[in-house]
Amino acid sequence: MKLFVELPTWMGDAVMATPALERIVTAYPNVKITLFGSYVATQLFLSHPNVDSVIVDESRKSKKRYLWLYHFAKEAGRFDAALSFRSSFASRLLFWFLEAEKKCVYRKAKGIVEHQVVRYNRFVEKCFDWDSEEPGKLKLYLPEENAEKPDRKQAGINPGASYGSAKRWYPEKFAQVAAALSKEYDIVIFGGPGEADIAADIEAGLKQESVHNYENLAGKTSVPELMKKIASLDLFITGDSGPMHVAAAFGVPTVALFGPTKETETSQWKNDNGVIVKKEMACAPCMKRTCPLGHHECMTRIDANDVLEVVKGIRG
Repeated sequence: MKLFVELPTWMGDAVMATPALERIVTAYPNVKITLFGSYVATQLFLSHPNVDSVIVDESRKSKKRYLWLYHFAKEAGRFDAALSFRSSFASRLLFWFLEAEKKCVYRKAKGIVEHQVVRYNRFVEKCFDWDSEEPGKLKLYLPEENAEKPDRKQAGINPGASYGSAKRWYPEKFAQVAAALSKEYDIVIFGGPGEADIAADIEAGLKQESVHNYENLAGKTSVPELMKKIASLDLFITGDSGPMHVAAAFGVPTVALFGPTKETETSQWKNDNGVIVKKEMACAPCMKRTCPLGHHECMTRIDANDVLEVVKGIRG
């Protein structure tokens, strides 16, 4: 079967779509998948054995976006089935132009509280008229070569969150946690190109505490390199972010800090080694990019000791 898949835009959402994709692969082991989507989403799947081609969506760069989508659809060829995990007007327009025997476009559920993995899985079930099943674990594929395991345990610190500042904890608190962990772990600081400043603040905090066994990788890794590095970690401290879901896919022991977002919808899926740290607040989760009340207490009230106590439990 030839299958066209438009991926979710964000890294975390793309990872949460993997159980649904693997459901298709299980049903059609010889399926050849053409992936279409954002650069960061498509790069997650470069080593997937069933992915035949990866195409980055460049339509947003075009002054005539819809015309770009039309020409792309006509040049893409014919598919047995086409699925979009996005619900935008542009996606519906693309699928109107695309040639496929079966076309399915995701629609966001309203008024239903459930995990995003479950939503994506139900979308695929409905598309192929399958019986309902519990989604499997997140699944990402690494390149064949095996990286050498570091001599000393490594703890990852991931302060970024692409959705907005409200999801972010504070660099001085990350630095406090990292400094305490540095006695037992080498520290690896993660972040995208737009998060280099907050990573630099954490690095400055470590230097102030005379911690030298750290590596700052913010803005320095490709997506496959990020995946490999996270997969090799012994511990991961992170906000609600794309890398958090990457860690879940590899079962990395994780402490995830939640504030304005719903852990019922975007927590690590089926990571037996994952723990959430949050403070119960009347105003949370607000699901806003920035704190609408200006105090950001859902994150300011979480302190370094809250995280370190959870780490003790994970290690225990």
